Amino acid sequence: MFEDSVKKLKSPKTSPGPALSKAQIDSALDSLADWVYESCGSVSFTSLEHPKFRAFLGQLGLPAISRREFAGARLDVKFQEARADAEARIRDAMFFQISSDGWKYRGNYAEDNHLVNLTVNLPNGSSLYRRAVFVSGSVPSNYAEEVLWETITGITGSNIRQCVGIVSDKFKAKALRTLESQNHWMVNLSCQFQGFTSLLKDFGKELPLFRTVTESCLKVASFVNNDSRVRKSFHKYQMQEHGHYGLIRVPAHIHQEANLQPVFTMFEDVFNSSRALQLVLLDESYKIVSMEDAVASEVAEMVQDTVFWNELEAAHSLVKLVKDMAQEIESERPLIGQCLPLWDELRLKIKDWCSKYHVPEGPVEKVVERRFRKNYHPAWAAAFILDPLYLIRDTSGKYLPPFKCLTPDQEKDVDKLITRLVSREEAHIALMELMKWRTEGLDPVYARAVQMKERDPITGKMRLANPQSSRLVWETYLTEFKSLGRVAVRLIFLHATSCGFSCNWSFLRWVSASARGSSRVGLDRAQKLVFLAAQAKLERRDFSSEDEKDAELFSPGNEFDRDIVALEMPP
Repeated sequence: MFEDSVKKLKSPKTSPGPALSKAQIDSALDSLADWVYESCGSVSFTSLEHPKFRAFLGQLGLPAISRREFAGARLDVKFQEARADAEARIRDAMFFQISSDGWKYRGNYAEDNHLVNLTVNLPNGSSLYRRAVFVSGSVPSNYAEEVLWETITGITGSNIRQCVGIVSDKFKAKALRTLESQNHWMVNLSCQFQGFTSLLKDFGKELPLFRTVTESCLKVASFVNNDSRVRKSFHKYQMQEHGHYGLIRVPAHIHQEANLQPVFTMFEDVFNSSRALQLVLLDESYKIVSMEDAVASEVAEMVQDTVFWNELEAAHSLVKLVKDMAQEIESERPLIGQCLPLWDELRLKIKDWCSKYHVPEGPVEKVVERRFRKNYHPAWAAAFILDPLYLIRDTSGKYLPPFKCLTPDQEKDVDKLITRLVSREEAHIALMELMKWRTEGLDPVYARAVQMKERDPITGKMRLANPQSSRLVWETYLTEFKSLGRVAVRLIFLHATSCGFSCNWSFLRWVSASARGSSRVGLDRAQKLVFLAAQAKLERRDFSSEDEKDAELFSPGNEFDRDIVALEMPP
């Protein structure tokens, strides 16, 4: 009896909440289900039956819920509704582009499993999730080709011309090229975000500057991290300078070729610790270490050498330059017409970087041009010419396509691509219309309307006032260009990136467990969850990752940290 009384006192019954109507309860549970599904693994189904959560529901006047119902019948209904809506919108579109992201294996997923997302991009600017493919490790090109083709035919049936292209983060040289050659109306592109990310790896592998800086930083970081006396002194000055302390992050040897991100992280740690490292050298403990260890003297000489810091700053600056552009590409999701201007912007910034840090331009430009050629597609030039957004006002007041910005080879690419995308009978007509477009351009009033920008109240950036106006001008005003117009509207809406839904780590672990156990039911539920979560994010145009947001929240230097008392120094 006594024990029962203690249990009652420890777990008092919560008073029931206000009485809700059935309609209110159904609406509340429907919203709760949306949140659970859209969280895609961040909220576990088991937590829905946690005693505290049940008590919380009771306080609100809601009934206890079953995890089996949420993972079963309710999930099925939600999925069927969302899938039917997406399929209806795809059927209404005259054409679409397939986006495929996740093939590029990054080697940092739970159990080596990762998610390949297949999305449908529509001409009106919206994107709809299609399906998820769970793969393990690296996959062959012919498998990717099969998945892409099955996705296309699964949507279009016999009307395969409805799919006008693919953008993917991998397989440009094989799968994409094969599908494009077999289906001449397709334009298959490689992802620009992945192109800029790969350029960073090119710099890390090919520029002597990066090899020199990597070796120097490894020597400094290894010595500071491994010698307990130096490490303690370093932590003291880190705390003094930054309010927190930690080891310099050093890449594992195995990662230095396959994944250079840990190397760039080491650059940043050493660069940000410059003041603390300088103070360490002045500490009495370091002077004692220097008398006992020859490496200490080498490290001291390096840290006091302005050449070391100049080279580190140069490497760090170049990494930041390319990363910033890549992150903007990832968030802004540019269309195909913007590809050439993006690479021109990159070339200009790198030219300025070479001048600032006295780095010879030749070797750097060679790396950039090689990566540009790997990513380049003739459709870049054609879309740049046909999109009214990039028309240039000449001295007479006409708005003309920017042919003068193209190289002679790119001009030829425009002609070849346009003739490939129309029938043989239309080819000469399309080229005649292209000549007319080149000489007459667009009415200035319409051109200015297309190019009009306004300030985004949230970000402060200037954005297009009417993002769909380029396509609408071709469809409603430039109707005299019948053949060229059909090419234009199929080109200028194409996305240049495949960046999409980002799945969290806990969900991938669950998928991995289902795959190991060959659980068909588990994988089916996973497909439905991914679909609902991804579709909701695409509707909100939210391309962020919950894992990254949480990591940012607890990282040093954010607003949240100001309310946290700094850690005491270690003994």
